[in-house]
Order: sequence, then structure tokens, then C-alpha cells
Amino acid sequence: MSNALRAWNYWFAASSQAAMLAFEAQTVMALRLMRIAAGGASARSEAQRMVTEKVQAIAEAQAAAAVGAMTGRNSRQIGKKIVGVYKKRVRGNRRRLTR
Repeated sequence: MSNALRAWNYWFAASSQAAMLAFEAQTVMALRLMRIAAGGASARSEAQRMVTEKVQAIAEAQAAAAVGAMTGRNSRQIGKKIVGVYKKRVRGNRRRLTR
């Protein structure tokens, strides 16, 4: 396989994963907004959880990027790791909100 084709395959796979993550994130945002719109104690706890989780997720993503950079990983591996951090959190929220 040529280098150009290999690079295209990587970027296609990475952009597909990012697009799927964006779609799942939109779903979670809609579910969260429905819970918040319902009001009450669950709305307050959801709003607090949302802010807390965002701070934790960015810290985890930054740590993954820093560790990747210090261990000599290339940008592809670091990007894949960061997408994985957010994917894990988004899927967990979707599971929790659809129960």
C-alpha cells in the first residue's frame, strides 16, 4: 500500500470516528436537555453532573495527551486516545440517560 493511501485510510477512519462521536454527543445533549426541561431535583443534579463531568473529561484528555507526548507517541496515536476518552464518557452518559 502506498504512503498516500495509508495516510488517507487513517484520516478517513479518524474522521469517521469523530463524526460518530459528534452524533452520539448530540444525542446525549438532547437527552440531558429533556431531563433539565422536566425540572425538579433530577434537573438540578443533571446540571451539576454535566459541569463536573466536562471538567473531569478535559482533565483526562489533557493528561492522555501529555502522557502520549512524553512517551513519544505520534499525533495519530494521541488523537485516537483523546477521542477514546470522550467516547467512553459520552457512551456512559447515553446509557445512564436512557435507563
